[in-house]
Amino acid sequence: MSADTDTAPAAVLVPTRRTASPWVLMYHSVAEFTDPAEDPYGITVTPLALEAQLLWLRSRGLRGVSVGELLRARAAGRGAGLVGLTFDDGYTDFLTHALPLLSRYDCTSTLFVLPGRLGVDNVWDPLGPRKSLLTAEGIREVADAGQEIGSHGLLHQDLPATADDVLQQELRGSRDLLRELTGTLPEGFCYPYGHLDARVVAATRAAGYGYACAIDPGRLAGPHALPRTHVSQADGGARLRIKQLRHQVRELRRGVQR
Repeated sequence: MSADTDTAPAAVLVPTRRTASPWVLMYHSVAEFTDPAEDPYGITVTPLALEAQLLWLRSRGLRGVSVGELLRARAAGRGAGLVGLTFDDGYTDFLTHALPLLSRYDCTSTLFVLPGRLGVDNVWDPLGPRKSLLTAEGIREVADAGQEIGSHGLLHQDLPATADDVLQQELRGSRDLLRELTGTLPEGFCYPYGHLDARVVAATRAAGYGYACAIDPGRLAGPHALPRTHVSQADGGARLRIKQLRHQVRELRRGVQR
């Protein structure tokens, strides 16, 4: 594969800046817990909660898919009824708890992983709890199961605060390592902590990613800063519907601003 092919953005996969961003849900860990103190950052949902949320999507005529699949479908005019599902950090519990449910309900997702932290834990979360991260074998197993693998950088760093050479390693270095692991260059990137600025977005595009996921990117929203909706343990059907409506209103307002 040529260097030009490695770095060229996958333009056919992404909407233009003037196109409303799709609804993309943001998960992290799927694991059993009973005490909210066990989840100080609000990043964990139980398997039972995830199953109820997937069933709610189905009841609304919606199906969860990877961001790459969603963007390709939208580019082809087939995006109706699809919602993006993303899981950040690449926890081992994705393989044990999330993947069986996704398969059961005919869903795909994008798992954003950290190839610089294979088989260790979420050291960037000082309050814990410690959660193990997938090994190289685990990432390949997820990819072989039909889920999309995207990059979350190498080490889960705050990218706007990094020097240019470190930023390039986080973007290009992680992309190259994931190609070695899975045999495929990842199309998608996810900004650690949701932190980004114009320099980071431009560098992500130049590194060859077809799209990138943020949280609430504001005026930077576009193919390389897709907004996402955080999903928590408390989100039943009523709360998910409110979040869906908020996304729609936000996109309408962005359309006016543009």
